[in-house]
Amino acid sequence: MSFTKIIKTKAYYKRFQTKWKRRRQGKTDYRARKRLTVQAKNKYNTPKTRLVVRITNKDVICQLIRPKIIGDEVICAAYAHELARYGMPAGLNNYAGCYATGLLLARRWLRKIKLDDKYQGATKVTGEDYNVEEMDDGPRPFKALLDVGLRRTTTGSKVFAALKGATDGGLNVPHSETRFVGYDSEGKKLNAEVLRKHIFGGHVADWMKSLKTEDPEAFKRHFSQYIKHNISAEDVEKKWTAVHAAIRKEPEFKKSTKPQPKEHVRKNKSPLTLDARKNRVRQRIAHRAKQEGKA
Repeated sequence: MSFTKIIKTKAYYKRFQTKWKRRRQGKTDYRARKRLTVQAKNKYNTPKTRLVVRITNKDVICQLIRPKIIGDEVICAAYAHELARYGMPAGLNNYAGCYATGLLLARRWLRKIKLDDKYQGATKVTGEDYNVEEMDDGPRPFKALLDVGLRRTTTGSKVFAALKGATDGGLNVPHSETRFVGYDSEGKKLNAEVLRKHIFGGHVADWMKSLKTEDPEAFKRHFSQYIKHNISAEDVEKKWTAVHAAIRKEPEFKKSTKPQPKEHVRKNKSPLTLDARKNRVRQRIAHRAKQEGKA
């Protein structure tokens, strides 16, 4: 006869501490968050600013966030769907779209704090790693720390494309070139040509050319928005170049021109009142009695 030892006893459950809600949901890495938000007391309550990058199926979200006791405060934000206003209506969440979104965030925030003239960033995109240099006589560059959330920080990840756009835009984001696309781990060197090609969507253009000749039906499915807006493989780099120039010229946020709805449409049903619930019970009782009477 064998006996199983009970490990989780009453004492275990009495001392069990429930993890925080966002940890249970798998949304927040609190170990990383603590190191990104906690500031030393001798910094005179200066908040740490995070460059938060989140990539969805159809959009790219770049935000500058400061932590506060009452909750995080978003001080500036840029979204990939805004790039349509700058001349690129398709391919908004690829590597080139992430770079442009990061660039838009950097130029928008520096324009807001009136540092856009002092810190222009990398006006000519060559693919080389760029770090903003501090002025000898003037304000220091704005510093932010990259927050990737739960995303894997692998070499070539699109979150680092947004970081590259932010640094080229003039923000001081501590980083290493080892995570940019084109970095050779064996040779310990970054191939600037490969990175530049991805920034201007050259890899997308190559895929368009190969897919168009090999499988025209798949080309129509994958690049339907490009076809709709008459963007060919040869036009991709020109489009992204124009987008970068337009962002630097006018990075300010503009409100949507869509008219406000006349009536608010409620998606979920409003809860029933007490009288309505009692009336529904009476109707069900009457309906059941009517059925039993027929039987």
